[in-house]
Amino acid sequence: MKLKFILIALCVIALSACAGKPKEEAINPNQTAQGQYQQAKEVLDAGLYNRAIELLKAVESRYPFGPIARQVQLDLIYAYHQSGDLPQALASIDRFIRLNPNQPDLDYVYYMRGLTNLKADENAFQEFFGVDRADRDLASTRQAFDDFRILLNNYPQSRYADDAKKRMVAIKDKLARHELLVADYYMRRGAFLAAANRGKYVVEFYRDSPLVEQALEIMVESYDRLGLDKLKTDTEQVLLLNFPQNARFR
Repeated sequence: MKLKFILIALCVIALSACAGKPKEEAINPNQTAQGQYQQAKEVLDAGLYNRAIELLKAVESRYPFGPIARQVQLDLIYAYHQSGDLPQALASIDRFIRLNPNQPDLDYVYYMRGLTNLKADENAFQEFFGVDRADRDLASTRQAFDDFRILLNNYPQSRYADDAKKRMVAIKDKLARHELLVADYYMRRGAFLAAANRGKYVVEFYRDSPLVEQALEIMVESYDRLGLDKLKTDTEQVLLLNFPQNARFR
């Protein structure tokens, strides 16, 4: 009983201390706009993203049209992305593009939109254990591809262009794998025409992917099951012409 009383007393003291602790101010109102922004930037650079968001939002609300307003908006995009608040990151990105259609920083904004859409399709637990997630809906990944394409088309000299190109290659491979997984699903259920169409899609839109060979194999087998001999023969010739070492149909 005595021990129970001591524990209760300690809890009461702890709660009283928390209740009496003053709330941390978002920003120092006596600082200049630049000083307030610098405070937020230091927190952001330290990786304290949720706290940085609080500070940056406070600066933005005080100085929505000042000389640092656009940089604050850009930093908020990054902070939301890093904190994992992807819907808010995308909302901030779209708002920036809408309000600043001719700004030189738009290459960075489209780059961040691509990264954010990619992140929306990620699952840290499954990625860690190497689970192939190409069979899931990849709408955000497709959008990321479009974001990087806009970046490359409109800002080919951007410092982010090279990385965007590499990511587009990886995305195309992921999307091609997605199509083949769906094709395999159709094959196993006897929907051979649907499977052939998925393979054809890979050949037409991801022709530089190493998975084209597998797509052609699916097409050949599907046409064979459907009794479409002409399509089967034509596709088989394309397969062997481009992949002469193919062991399945040579």
